[in-house]
Amino acid sequence: MKPSAKALPALLILVLAACGSQEQRLPVASRTGVDFSGSWALDYGQSDNIQVRLNGLVRELQREAERRAQAAGGELRGPGAALMLGGPGTDSGASVIGLAQMADLVTKSQLLDIEQDTNQIRVRREGDFALDCDFHDGRPTVVETPLGSEFCGWDGHQLMFVLALPEGLSIRHRLTLGPDGEMLNIATTVSSDRVSYPFTLNRVYRRMDPEAHGFSCEQTLTRGKVCTTETP
Repeated sequence: MKPSAKALPALLILVLAACGSQEQRLPVASRTGVDFSGSWALDYGQSDNIQVRLNGLVRELQREAERRAQAAGGELRGPGAALMLGGPGTDSGASVIGLAQMADLVTKSQLLDIEQDTNQIRVRREGDFALDCDFHDGRPTVVETPLGSEFCGWDGHQLMFVLALPEGLSIRHRLTLGPDGEMLNIATTVSSDRVSYPFTLNRVYRRMDPEAHGFSCEQTLTRGKVCTTETP
């Protein structure tokens, strides 16, 4: 049985908890000159607007539904007919919105604190689970959990974190450093076998000095350095 759109956030919470408990990651070779380490703050102006991205996905699904209908000699009726062509389980409005909500949920972090050396990288995200990757001899290892598989690795100069979950659900983070090293783009793609096209959100972060931008940082035993926004 496949999860409903309402069940997606609950499944995601379980997934995040399982991933946060894992200490092993896919060993990969580091890329010389690519250094993500430092403190980063979300740039809302440069980041994607989730409603705009959702509207774009809906239009693409509608175009695809129209092509299928024309090929079958059928006709779509009503503004929502195209999106509902696949029935309640495929490309339904609830499934598409659920995919967008999940993408929004896993990209809410305003602050990142990244530690990187020749052996590992750790991406700590405000109010969220960390992304970890160990670099050992370039030998690939996939971590299996009760909820699926997780791995990380280099794709050229970009760093990838992938969660492959049950029921055809997956979350992929692609980290790309800007040419001057002052900007970081994280493209998060959520895909499901209930929706024909994946949903991608780009979040752009800029390097910052947390002490000078109204953030509060503390050193913890379990999570290392953690920064949060200060409340008045």
